[in-house]
Amino acid sequence: MANRVDDDGRPMRTGTWVTASAHIITAVIGSGVLSLAWAIAQLGWVAGPATLIIFSLITLFTSTLLADAYRHPDPVTGQRNYTYMDAVRAHLGGLKVRFCGVAQYSNLVGVTVGYTITASISMEMVRGSKCFHGKDKCHASTTLDMVVFGCIQLILCQVPNFHNLSRLSILAAVMSLTYSLIGLGLSIVKVASGTKLNEGGETRTTSATVSEAQRLWRIFQAIGDIAFAYAYSTVLIEIQDTLKSSPAENKTMKRASLVGISTTTIFYLLCGCVGYAAFGEDAPGDLLSGTGFNHPVWLLNVANVCVAIHLIGAYQVFAQPIFSFVETSCRQRWPEVKFVSTDHQITIPFLGGMSFHVNWFRVVWRSAYVAVTTVLAMVLPFFNVFLGLIGAVSFWPLTVYFPIEMYIARAKIPKFSVSWMCLQALSFVCLLISLIAAAGSVEGLVQSLKTYHPFKNEA
Repeated sequence: MANRVDDDGRPMRTGTWVTASAHIITAVIGSGVLSLAWAIAQLGWVAGPATLIIFSLITLFTSTLLADAYRHPDPVTGQRNYTYMDAVRAHLGGLKVRFCGVAQYSNLVGVTVGYTITASISMEMVRGSKCFHGKDKCHASTTLDMVVFGCIQLILCQVPNFHNLSRLSILAAVMSLTYSLIGLGLSIVKVASGTKLNEGGETRTTSATVSEAQRLWRIFQAIGDIAFAYAYSTVLIEIQDTLKSSPAENKTMKRASLVGISTTTIFYLLCGCVGYAAFGEDAPGDLLSGTGFNHPVWLLNVANVCVAIHLIGAYQVFAQPIFSFVETSCRQRWPEVKFVSTDHQITIPFLGGMSFHVNWFRVVWRSAYVAVTTVLAMVLPFFNVFLGLIGAVSFWPLTVYFPIEMYIARAKIPKFSVSWMCLQALSFVCLLISLIAAAGSVEGLVQSLKTYHPFKNEA
């Protein structure tokens, strides 16, 4: 009988570049793609696509560095790092580990809240399609849809770990490509039907109804939206930990990153640019929302169903590292507490003796997490602003700073050498970009809160 455990004694990993690419596409082509037409509308025809390409190249470069951090000290034969924090601990240590933990898990919580918001909007689009795509103005709340989404996650969050999510991620990746293609197709039809391309400035919107200050804040927020669209470095190590060891995990992960990021960048450019061409300066924050396309209603419903299904899977991709971190920490701290450390086998009647293992701490903790993120989504249902803030806050530390610092430590690059200065310059520029984008998103959040009434949001 074949050995069913890996070199570290854990269950045999079976992931390939295909499953890793699916995880990446599921994580990257998320709700962010729906806001890219709006983001490019703020930046213009030159700066918008250029910003997308620059972010994709930076993400591809740093993901390559991060893939080599999975094992330490040797990237092929060294000891495994199961999480992003483990990699930082092995390569850097000290206070940087805590900084990484705060940045990573705050980002993951924010993403799961953001995905709850986005999925509920799409669900409401389907449920109220006659209203949203008709002549009457809608006054509908997404609260019920958030509750439904949360109930679905209550069930799925009991999936033990990342290794059991490959099929869900593949389905989610297919859904993300489907609704992206629908949005792209509808935009092309709109342009072909006679809509004129935006004739405004090259670097910003020129609408007379927007003040100079608002234009600047929107540009900053758009940069945050694009940063969010490439936010997958947070879970890269966790994805890499699902790969089989032959060929080497870092080699497979680099291939998966190239496939995943290239695929998503092509979709981003198409959806963002064609969406901007279709709507001009009036590009909606959510391309498939009621302020976007109106017909055909059935196709829009299909697209929004795909969005909801995709985000059901994407939520799990970002939530599983949180679950794993908390549960591992608790088992290490209280190994003698059976409620935390013991799994109970439960047999399902009438199914041929089929059984599964239940850990009551996992049930309680994960259910509580889903409940909290659902309530937070109800309190802060601001799509564009929320995504921009998450992207801005997490982009520099997780996508740029830590991968570069770990590479410098691993390669023993001397301070003030040409390579060291180039890498530090890249990190500093990305820090400035993150600060600018965060400022724009915070300002947008403040403006949204001025007119917001909790639990009475318009979908």
